[in-house]
Amino acid sequence: MNETFNERCGGRILVDTLKINGCDIVFSVPGESYLPVLDALFDEQEAIRLIVCRQEGGAAYMAEAYGKLTGRPGICFVTRGPGATNASVGIHTAFQDSTPMILFIGQVGSGMADREAFQEIDFRRMFGQMAKWVGQIDHPDRIPEMVSRAFHLAVSGRPGPVVLALPEDMLAATAAAGDVTAYRRVQAHPGKADIAKLHEMLDNAERPVMILGGADWSLAARNDIMAFAEAGNLPAACTFRRQDLFDNRHPNYIGDLGFGVNPALADRIKQADLLLAVGPRLGEVTTSGYTLIEAPRPKQQLIHVHPGSEELGRVYQADLLINSGMPEFAAALREMAPFGAPTWSAWTESARNDYLLTLQPQPVTGNLDLGRIVAFLRGRLPQTAILTNCAGNYATWVHRYYQYSGFRTQLAPTNGSMGYGLPAAVTAKLLHPERTVVCFAGDGCFLMNGQELATAVQYDAAIIVIVINNGMYGTIRMHQERRFPGRVIGSGLQNPDFCALAQAYGASGEIVTATSDFEAAFERAVVSNRPALLELRTDPEAITPRTTLTAIRTRVRTGDSK
Repeated sequence: MNETFNERCGGRILVDTLKINGCDIVFSVPGESYLPVLDALFDEQEAIRLIVCRQEGGAAYMAEAYGKLTGRPGICFVTRGPGATNASVGIHTAFQDSTPMILFIGQVGSGMADREAFQEIDFRRMFGQMAKWVGQIDHPDRIPEMVSRAFHLAVSGRPGPVVLALPEDMLAATAAAGDVTAYRRVQAHPGKADIAKLHEMLDNAERPVMILGGADWSLAARNDIMAFAEAGNLPAACTFRRQDLFDNRHPNYIGDLGFGVNPALADRIKQADLLLAVGPRLGEVTTSGYTLIEAPRPKQQLIHVHPGSEELGRVYQADLLINSGMPEFAAALREMAPFGAPTWSAWTESARNDYLLTLQPQPVTGNLDLGRIVAFLRGRLPQTAILTNCAGNYATWVHRYYQYSGFRTQLAPTNGSMGYGLPAAVTAKLLHPERTVVCFAGDGCFLMNGQELATAVQYDAAIIVIVINNGMYGTIRMHQERRFPGRVIGSGLQNPDFCALAQAYGASGEIVTATSDFEAAFERAVVSNRPALLELRTDPEAITPRTTLTAIRTRVRTGDSK
C-alpha cells in the first residue's frame, strides 16, 4: 500500500484518490460547491483531463458512456441542487443499463445541513432507488476509504452507478489521510457443477438459442462466447441495444430482441426448447412484455447467467441459475468439453437466414429513405466505427439495418432515454479520436442535449451527427394513433434550422432532403475534420420501417389487428 499521510485538503485527497484508481477523464459542469476539487485538478491536467460540459445531464451521459466503453467507472462532478437534479437522468440510465459510474455532488456545508440551505437536497433520499449506493463524506480523512468503496461497488456484481455527496467545508478542511490501493473488480465464477449441468442440458437440447446481454463484458469475454457458439454451432441473439456483443456478420448471429422484434425471431424464441441467457436481466423489452419468455415459469428450459445474484430468480424460475461475471463464465464455456454432436444445424441456419432477410430495406414514403441510408453506412463505415443514438422510432432503422461487427461499437440507452446520443458520441471520440463516431438523433432527441455540440467543438471531437427531422415526437405520435387515432395533440414540433444551429456552434452543417444526396454530404462531413451535423428531413408518414401513420390509423379504425 502506498501510504501518504501528509496534510492535505479534502479536495486534494479526493483527486489523489481518483488518480490512484486510474481516473483519466472527469466530466463536469463547474460549481462553487466543489472548488477545492477543481483547484486540485489544476495541478493534474496531464494525468486527468477535465471535460467541461454545458449541462449536467450531458456531463452525466458522457460519464455513463465512458463506463460503457471502458468497463471502468465514468466520473462526473456536478454542483448541489439543480446540478444534481439535472445529472439524475444519467444515473437512471447507468442503473438500468448496468454501467459503472460515480457521480460526485458538491453539497452545502455541514453547518448548514437540514435547514433547506441554498440548493440543499438530501441526496440519500433523492437517489435512493437510482444507485447502488448513495453516501456522503463528512470527514476528509475518510475520503480514500469511501471513494475506494464507490469504485468497488460500481464494477462488482451487477455494475452500476454510485453517488457521493461532498460537503464544501469538508473539501476545504485538511487531514493527514492515508492513501489506499487501486480498486479491483470482484466477480463470482461458475462452479464445476454448474458447467457440468449446462453441458448436460445442451446435450439433450434440439432447438437451443443463446441470448446475450447485460453489462460486465470485455473483449476477451466476447471472443470466448463467440468461439463457444461457433464450436457448438449455436444460434446467438442479442438483447435490446446490446447488438455489439456478437459480430453481426458471423453466421451464428440471428438478430436482436428489441422493440419491433423480427416476428420470425420472436417465433423462434417461443419454439426453442432451451434458452441460454448470458448476462441479460430478461426484462420487458427483451421478452416483448414477458410474452416470449413467460414469467415466472418459462415454457422453454432456461439457463440464466448473471453477475448480480439479486437478479437470479427475481422474475424467472430458471432450470439452472449461475451467478458469474461475464469474462469468468465465457472463459469457462470456451474450456468446456465438446458436447454431443449438435442436431440443430438446420435450426441455426434457418435462424440466420431469417435475420439476413431483415437487412434488405423496405420502401418507405417520401424522398428520403432512412433504411437505404443506414444500409449505405453499413457498407461504408469501418468495422471499428462507433454508432450512438438516443430513443425514438428513428433508431429502429439503425438497429435493423446496421451490422455491428466490433466490440463496443454501439452506444445507446436501454432505458430509452432521450438526449443520450450526442454526449455519448463526444465521449467516444475523446477516447478514440482515430475512430469514426456517428450519432443518430431525432429532432426531439437532439434538442434535449444539442448544446453539447459546443463541447464537441471546444475539445475538437470530430463527431458526425445525423439528425432525423420529421417535425414531431414520432414515438408518441405513433402510440397516439394506435390508441386515439386522429386525435393528435402535444406531439408536433416546430424546429430550428439545425444546419444553421450547428454552424453557429462552430460545426459544419448540411441539410439533406433526398436519399441520393446523402452519400456526398456524408463524405464532406468526414473530410471536414471537425464536428459535423447532417439534418435529414424525412416524411412524417414514415414512422417505422414496416408501416406508416396512415396505415396505423386505418387499421385501428377498421379493427384490423394485422
